[in-house]
Amino acid sequence: MISTAGLDEAARSAWCRQHGLYPQELAQWHSSAAQALASPEEARASPQQTKEDRRRIKEIERELRRKDKALAEIAEEAWSETASR
Repeated sequence: MISTAGLDEAARSAWCRQHGLYPQELAQWHSSAAQALASPEEARASPQQTKEDRRRIKEIERELRRKDKALAEIAEEAWSETASR
């Protein structure tokens, strides 16, 4: 997009052909980038949401550790039963 910013329409079309793009794609990328840069605050999570996300991540990690431990115990029991036969 930076390469084509100063080009007129004919030069931009030639650049697009040379790089295998359509001018519409270039225009869409430009529009998307402008929107993303115009309002970064809206894209960020609020501090409250971030706090809730961190709490939820900790909760999920705790649950995962509990399940991993239970699975390891079951695997050990199964291995012990197989070894004793």
